[in-house]
Amino acid sequence: MVGPMDYLGLSFDQLDEQAVAALLRGRRADMGFAYLVTPNVDHVVRLSKLDREGEEWRAYRMAAWRLCDSRVLALLAAFQGIRLPVVAGSDLTARLLSDIVEAGDRVCLIGGREGDVATLARLRPDIDVVQHIPPPGLREDRAARIAAARFAADSGARFVLIAVGSPQQELIAAELAIQPGARGTALCIGASIDFLSGRATRAPRWMRRLALEWLHRLLSNPRRLWRRYLVEGPAILLLAWRFRR
Repeated sequence: MVGPMDYLGLSFDQLDEQAVAALLRGRRADMGFAYLVTPNVDHVVRLSKLDREGEEWRAYRMAAWRLCDSRVLALLAAFQGIRLPVVAGSDLTARLLSDIVEAGDRVCLIGGREGDVATLARLRPDIDVVQHIPPPGLREDRAARIAAARFAADSGARFVLIAVGSPQQELIAAELAIQPGARGTALCIGASIDFLSGRATRAPRWMRRLALEWLHRLLSNPRRLWRRYLVEGPAILLLAWRFRR
């Protein structure tokens, strides 16, 4: 197995979706806790502005697996001779629920909306889903993050899906990692439940292949996302240039 590859300050695992799926199939509910993160351009740009010894960087370093969730990031890395397999978090979540989770398993959802337990039950009526919806302001509210982590630890779930956006979800995962008795595996999944429920739609495959999923998202919700993609996101080009030098 090829070891992790460092790029723009993060150590990315060289695993494709098939390898990750095989890894997750082998993870049982009673195993020591571990979690998975899927950094994209937005994550990397945000982290570049923060103290590398701070809690957000620490949350990414504590992750057992860091997978690239951005074709743009993978393309920039390829120009510099670095291979970053792309594993889309939304695809991985869908695969987890379709053919990795087994009948009788418990899944804990942290975040999402009211009604998401019913959505997951329609997809997999043979599993047990429990949910905790934290309050707003998680980034500045460590007590709420600890409460979410404690709920997940007490759930006894084989898989924990943390769907509260970044960096809140990574911070909760890091809190969960230090909870006494924590077991199983957590995935930081962002908006994956929105896609599964139909609240949001993925970009067409041709746009994904051309690394244009960001454009689809921008056009779908310009009011919320214009700053991320048009103001903050382009900073990735400067970061990549500096890394090359």
